[in-house]
Amino acid sequence: MATAGRLFDRPPEELGRLMPAYGNAGIDRRHSCVPLEWYFQRHGWKERSALFVEHAPALLADAAERCVAEAGIAWDRIDAIVTVSTTGIATPSLDALLMERLPIRRDAMRLPIFGLGCAGGVLGFSRAAELARAAPGRNVLFLVVELCALTFRRGDNSKSNVIATALFGDGAAAALISCDGEGPTIGPAGEHTWPETLDVMGWHVEEDGLGVLFSRDIPTLVRSRFRPAMLDFLERHGVAADEIGHYVCHPGGAKVIDALEDATALPPGTMTEARDILRRYGNMSAATVLFVLERMLAERPPGTWLMSALGPGFTAAFQLLGPR
Repeated sequence: MATAGRLFDRPPEELGRLMPAYGNAGIDRRHSCVPLEWYFQRHGWKERSALFVEHAPALLADAAERCVAEAGIAWDRIDAIVTVSTTGIATPSLDALLMERLPIRRDAMRLPIFGLGCAGGVLGFSRAAELARAAPGRNVLFLVVELCALTFRRGDNSKSNVIATALFGDGAAAALISCDGEGPTIGPAGEHTWPETLDVMGWHVEEDGLGVLFSRDIPTLVRSRFRPAMLDFLERHGVAADEIGHYVCHPGGAKVIDALEDATALPPGTMTEARDILRRYGNMSAATVLFVLERMLAERPPGTWLMSALGPGFTAAFQLLGPR
């Protein structure tokens, strides 16, 4: 909190009103690919992009190696790679860069996805599942990396940027998706994009980087609009709300989790896994929901699960998971 006070050029009384955001975020620890001193300097697109290309593939490679080892599968059986990220740009894309680090087959299918923001963890997972479902026997490696640290812009004194520094952290995750295996059954997926909500979250492309777009109305929108979209998705696939045994939700922030509990008619404090991941890692954008899913896979509560996340658009992403 003391460090944040030095980052922003706002009147002391305004900073004083914003500083409680750090204590109220419900976050104990976050990771950053750059040291604290980096935040006190100005950086341009070229430097940010170089750091993204340096750190994102390294984190993805580590996540991929852990995932493939845990799955007990040989690298030559990976048929496709889906990569998701919205906090940096790389061309050649991240999947191509990974081929220089990992023993991935040179004829593996590659699908890089950009621009889904926090919803990318669920929407990318669903796209990877569609690739696996289209060719039974195909093994799809799904990879997500977000380096939120690199999007901080010194000199942006907006409230959105202050709140972003209280919430976001860096992280990467991986999942192996196929029609075989011991994991949960991957059911139907869907999404809903509300009209006239392009200003709710996303990026402003600025001269020196990506400027955060983050509406204070997100918790209110979740409370008023999430449940109808969720019920419509479930109804289209013949699932009643009371059939959902557990919710695997992206923890956008403490207030968003509160709103999701209201929208799903859960008692306050029910989404313990989401809160714990937020507390331990912060909001890692698209990667975060996969951390929550990992917790759920370890605990294996019974019944059908609904995985969800919210992202730019303003969009809700849904993915049903069931027992195998």
